[in-house]
Amino acid sequence: MADDVVVTGFGAHTAFGRGARPIREGVFAGVPAFAPTTRFDTTPYRTPMAAAAPGQPVLRDVLFDCANDAVSMAGLRSGDDAAVLLGTAGDWTRITGFWRTGEAGELADSVPAHLADALADRLGLCGVRLAFTNACVASSTAIIHGWRLISAGHVATAVCAGTYLVEEENFAKFDSGRAFSHDGAVRPFSGDRSGLLLGDGTAVVVLESAESAKRRGVRALARMTGWGVASDAYHIAKPHPRGRGVVAATRQALRRAGVTGVDYVNAHGTGTPINDSAETTGLRSVLGSSIAVSSTKSTTGHMLEGSGAVEFVISVLALTDGVIPPTAGFQLADPLCDLDYVTDGPREADLARVLTLNAAFGGMNTAILLERA
Repeated sequence: MADDVVVTGFGAHTAFGRGARPIREGVFAGVPAFAPTTRFDTTPYRTPMAAAAPGQPVLRDVLFDCANDAVSMAGLRSGDDAAVLLGTAGDWTRITGFWRTGEAGELADSVPAHLADALADRLGLCGVRLAFTNACVASSTAIIHGWRLISAGHVATAVCAGTYLVEEENFAKFDSGRAFSHDGAVRPFSGDRSGLLLGDGTAVVVLESAESAKRRGVRALARMTGWGVASDAYHIAKPHPRGRGVVAATRQALRRAGVTGVDYVNAHGTGTPINDSAETTGLRSVLGSSIAVSSTKSTTGHMLEGSGAVEFVISVLALTDGVIPPTAGFQLADPLCDLDYVTDGPREADLARVLTLNAAFGGMNTAILLERA
């Protein structure tokens, strides 16, 4: 049964730092993390801005740290039979380093399946190991697959993860595509929005059956009761203008959970003109015009393959804390974006259900519905 899948642990890293406290102090306070990045020379690009933690973190190390936090919270031990499911495109710094120096070094870390295998080995977990590479829905897809494995009785526990750290390869591609914000800020749903900015994002979550959690004596942080996956197949980069993919994925999630509405939507909300209006249209058609919606990418930036997992953690914290994180940077109303975007700071609310949405190139959409434990 869908309502038998619970969340028992998580670990997260964003530009704000490692763990839940930095997320509360940054994301939930509505404080954007954007600053000029020093990880590489940004002179050739239109903007130096990103939500990147200081220094030169190594993707593998960040992923392992978050995984250790998650399994420790959930009380998992080396030798346990748990699936390891990772959304990632690999470590792009290894690829750019190879082309510049000719030295292979840790080039294997650029292979997504290698990272999934290395993560399982590091944790000492014995279940299936899979990598998901479907762009910005990679880690939400990993989480959904974990739900499916548990709900079908194939495994009792799944460690689901996503990771991306700001690096030059993808930074250059988004800059070339003129996708970045013109003014160094991300303003989702605002009439003056002009684009996205990239951000660090890694998160690991532990899902398990409610029976397993009860047997092990661990506390359920939230229940994952519904999910949806859809592709509008409209355009390689643009969403369908009526939000067809959002509508399909959201309706699936609601139907699986057996509910007709939610209390808050953590939107995909990239801050790009076309995405935000299409997402608004889709949400309004399914959930009505009074639903509370916010985009936490206004503070974290777009974390690509890591987005789904980090925003899953943010949604769990919203449920457990009873607080809706705000949409930062909102300055100007847009007649095409007419929902309640929580623009006046964090909002205390009695949240029973939260929906978190993600989308990716090619028209891919995911929706995950979480309920209070």
